[in-house]
Amino acid sequence: MRTHTIEGGDGVGLHVAEAGPTDAPPVLLLHGYSQSHRSWSEQFDSSLADEFRLVGMDSRGHGESEKPHEAYDETESWADDVRAVVESLGLDDVVIVGWSYAGLVTLDYLSVYGTDRVAGVNLVGAVSAIGTEAATALLGETYVGLMGGMTSTDAEESVEALGSFVRLCRHDEIPVDEFYRTLGFTVATPPRVRDALRARTLDHRDVLSSLDVPVLLTHGVEDRVVDVDIVDQHAELVEDVRVSRYPQTGHSPFVESPERFDEELREFVHACRR
Repeated sequence: MRTHTIEGGDGVGLHVAEAGPTDAPPVLLLHGYSQSHRSWSEQFDSSLADEFRLVGMDSRGHGESEKPHEAYDETESWADDVRAVVESLGLDDVVIVGWSYAGLVTLDYLSVYGTDRVAGVNLVGAVSAIGTEAATALLGETYVGLMGGMTSTDAEESVEALGSFVRLCRHDEIPVDEFYRTLGFTVATPPRVRDALRARTLDHRDVLSSLDVPVLLTHGVEDRVVDVDIVDQHAELVEDVRVSRYPQTGHSPFVESPERFDEELREFVHACRR
């Protein structure tokens, strides 16, 4: 693993990790709500890193990136973060993989900078809107019920809610060692950041409908965070779309079914570059 600190939008320092040949086709992995680049450990440790240049960034406020007290509500700030990584590392014809909340971050980027350096987009258990009644209706009831606890400044209440969230992201029971490792980087995101992320109101479905690159929609059928019905809604908006539903899988198909996920991502990247 090679690591970098890259200055993103508003001067925020972003922690970026990468693996694989620097001249290989690039894949930019964007993590979800209160997570980090370590969410993609299965992929960094797989044969994908022999074939592609895998790049994972900690979003602002997450992981080892800086955690400003403001600057979480502007599309331009999130777009500038991704652009800074793309430009600094020379990621041409990159495939962007956006998991969960990173669906918004991916579309933030595409809404501002378009697809001039993008070969394809893989949305994994992802949302395209937030803060509206329609967007909230596509979130799991249990997940929505955890919001108050996850944004609490009371340490005990916050950790308990975040532990429930980590478990909610899987269909099957998560192994104890993996649970505490994941909980560790989940807790690293301050409650004020989690609160600010949820306070956004935007709808990027128009961005989806305007995309001129291939899109792969990956979703667990048993997802209890983002309802699988969102896949059909997104598929109707995209001209060049592939849909992959994972049975007996929750919100984290790249961890729950890594072999299938890796193979489908491999095929998608190659297809995007033909």
